[in-house]
Amino acid sequence: MSPQSRARKKKSSGPAEPAEQGMTGFFKDVLNDFGSVPPEAGPLEVEVLGSTMVGEWWDPEDDLIGFELIDYAGRKTSPGAAALLAALRVLAPTGKLRDGAADALGAVLGRGIPEPDWAAGLGEVSLGECWQLGDAYGESSTLLGTFGYRDETHGVLAYVEHGDGVVSDVAVVDNPEDVLAGMREEEAEQEGIIALRQITPARYRRLLEDGLSAVDKLADVEVSADFMRYRALAMARCRRLPEPEPAPEPEPVGDRDALVAEFFRQTPELADNEDSRHCAHLLIDYGVQTEPDRPLRVSPDRLLYFLEEWVPNELELTEEQDEVLPEVVLGWAHWAGTRQGLPEAALNALVEATRDSLEGADADLDLYLDAGEEIEDPEELAELLERRRFAVPDTFAEIGDEELELEPTDPEQRRLLVIGEHPEYHDALGDEIGEAVLQVEDGEFDAAAYLAMKVSIVDQLWDNEPPEVWAAASRLREQGAEREEILDRLVDVLAGAAVQDWDGAEEADQDELRFDLDEYRQALAELDGVLPGSSD
Repeated sequence: MSPQSRARKKKSSGPAEPAEQGMTGFFKDVLNDFGSVPPEAGPLEVEVLGSTMVGEWWDPEDDLIGFELIDYAGRKTSPGAAALLAALRVLAPTGKLRDGAADALGAVLGRGIPEPDWAAGLGEVSLGECWQLGDAYGESSTLLGTFGYRDETHGVLAYVEHGDGVVSDVAVVDNPEDVLAGMREEEAEQEGIIALRQITPARYRRLLEDGLSAVDKLADVEVSADFMRYRALAMARCRRLPEPEPAPEPEPVGDRDALVAEFFRQTPELADNEDSRHCAHLLIDYGVQTEPDRPLRVSPDRLLYFLEEWVPNELELTEEQDEVLPEVVLGWAHWAGTRQGLPEAALNALVEATRDSLEGADADLDLYLDAGEEIEDPEELAELLERRRFAVPDTFAEIGDEELELEPTDPEQRRLLVIGEHPEYHDALGDEIGEAVLQVEDGEFDAAAYLAMKVSIVDQLWDNEPPEVWAAASRLREQGAEREEILDRLVDVLAGAAVQDWDGAEEADQDELRFDLDEYRQALAELDGVLPGSSD
């Protein structure tokens, strides 16, 4: 259901390419690239080059680099400058930049440089059909808009995640007919779960334009590599479309007590009591908090997140509430899915996925409890699971060409899970992946040593020994730090304690991690959310 390139990366926070090589050098390279465009180049070829270039410096909060590039090119007398400005006149992300590029192009042409043959028709595409392939739950969609230059057609393909309203992947395809055929095949294979329909250009524009803009408004959005390359071109296509249709109105919950009463009336197999009603209210609270425009929408992913993330991290249930929660969630899946108008196939898949999630919650105990470990106190068990899930959130690792499903209760397999989180170090480790020998040079730990330190932290969290490690991690979590940042901070503390004793170690002992436990505990107790070197 998504474009072919689904490799994802964190959204860039700024113009990485120009900063790395110097602004003037970057500008020169851009002019050279456009100076090499042949006169007979097709307009789509030029647009892809221009969109890729814009993606290297586009910062939605600051047009400075764009204006500096336009000013730089406007002072040149070269075919490359004319070609670049002709492209930016169409592809620059803001109206002010496009107007600035047009004015600068006029100045360059006034010096006798001819306008490229392709410039006049750049962006003047004809509009074809628009399609949406979406799942029945309203979770995500793939959009396809078709456009043409004379007899040559192309498509703009985008993947929309409706929960956040973001377009996380966008690509340009030169075979939209084949892509549409693939969409039809996917619909046939998953009849009742996903559906393909032709949509108006106004709806296509709203979904695409709003989704592209939403990426800039949210923190830590993950987008594909192609997103940065094709975003400017996709925005240019939006500007060729009719005005976007209005966004749908939010769906208010209304009277929550009445809604819960309706749920129990229509789900007579559930016991209607205070604990069950509390759980039903929690499902409404979850919807309002996480998706306020469609708070009652249900999907397999949404209910899975409710069970595995929202409830454990947001609530403390009584033993009675914890006991009835699975039955309420399963009943809610059927009731809310029916209310949502899901086709029978999608409703059955939702109920089955919810049942699997509930069974998986019990199976999760086997993954995170050591052999023979029995904990009867619900609060103690919840704390242990929270701590160990934080230490080892995933049981799959990819090392080299192998995808491994591992058991975190086994220390050696737990170590491989940590190593699997850092593919950037695998080449450096080479054959030492299986050993991760500690090495230190001038007080700096190498990749193997860093991983050994991190494995040690994960083991300490798993065993809760010393308990100050989890206490420090919990404080940092409350202050908003993410897991990787927290683990890096803890590694720094452990490394500091180890290096203090490093010089006194015998050479034969330098593959052992040695530190002063009292000093280590003290450093952990003093760890807070202020980064080292910060003035706050």
